[in-house]
Amino acid sequence: MVSSEQSERAEAPARKGVARTRGRPRSFDRATALEKALMAFWEHGYEATSVSDLTRVMDIGAPSLYAAFGDKRTLFDEVVQEYGVRYGAFGARAFDEEPTARAGVERMLREAAVEYTVPGRPHGCLVIHAAANCSTPEVGEALRERRNANITAIEDRIAADVAAGVLPPGTDAPALARYVGAMIQGMSQQARDGASRADLEALAEIALAAWPRV
Repeated sequence: MVSSEQSERAEAPARKGVARTRGRPRSFDRATALEKALMAFWEHGYEATSVSDLTRVMDIGAPSLYAAFGDKRTLFDEVVQEYGVRYGAFGARAFDEEPTARAGVERMLREAAVEYTVPGRPHGCLVIHAAANCSTPEVGEALRERRNANITAIEDRIAADVAAGVLPPGTDAPALARYVGAMIQGMSQQARDGASRADLEALAEIALAAWPRV
């Protein structure tokens, strides 16, 4: 059986060719269309967002979508990059700007409580939610790699603090980093399930209470 993903890929080159042959100028704002696609993927995830859903919310025809963004997978890759810059950068920024792993984690969790519950846009994290029920292996793997890279970055900061004597010498850096990752992923899902900013801030406080001290 041919999956919808395979069908979309097979049709993409032909549709691109049609758009080029007609030579019609692009009649939409690309940045606005990309933002609408981002919101659709963020709300519904990768698998549940079809090309017809995208053309509807982006208010463009399929030939224009393929000509401007490529197929659904290529568009999603660009969406994830855009999300990371516009909405998901608070975690990396916290670790870049705070002096210790604990300070970075505290700021990241507090800002996650805010970012994951902003009114008027999908709740939680796109990178976490888009992987739910995703049956396209390469998409699932790409999102998994992103999440694991974030945990590795946290682990590196924790290990540096252990080496500097900021954290106890017996601190299990990999386990502590995965604990933080589990908290972020859990907060994302809780936000999807209706938890408020205050609910998530209280959760962050409990999580920080478990942080080891010298």
